[in-house]
Amino acid sequence: MKPEEFGGIQRNVLGGPLGRCSDKPLTGFFRDGCCNTSEEDLGSHTICVVLTAQFLQFSKVRGNDLSTPRPEFDFPGLNPGDRWCLCAARWREAFQAGMAPQVVLNACNEMALEIVSLDDLKRFAIDLN
Repeated sequence: MKPEEFGGIQRNVLGGPLGRCSDKPLTGFFRDGCCNTSEEDLGSHTICVVLTAQFLQFSKVRGNDLSTPRPEFDFPGLNPGDRWCLCAARWREAFQAGMAPQVVLNACNEMALEIVSLDDLKRFAIDLN
């Protein structure tokens, strides 16, 4: 199921149109640059984060190595400063451990709110005035 087939146009956590997260590296469950989701996205890759070395190490220790390139999966490996559509449960886990990376609210899919609160996301937002 493509994102547009999952309830039409997808919205961000603030109720507006879902913004782009990253084209370099190309992110998203559908590798479309956005944190679009569907019923197939069991991990809920809905939170657009700005990666840090601290978070990448945290994720690696927790069993999800995002920094090592995996050419067989066309995965370049991620670096501090990259933006990435992260699984909402992983962000919540990092938040609870005091290791959550910053987020781009305009690019976070509203479906993330089924797993994390808007108030928690706002505390880490880089695009909230």
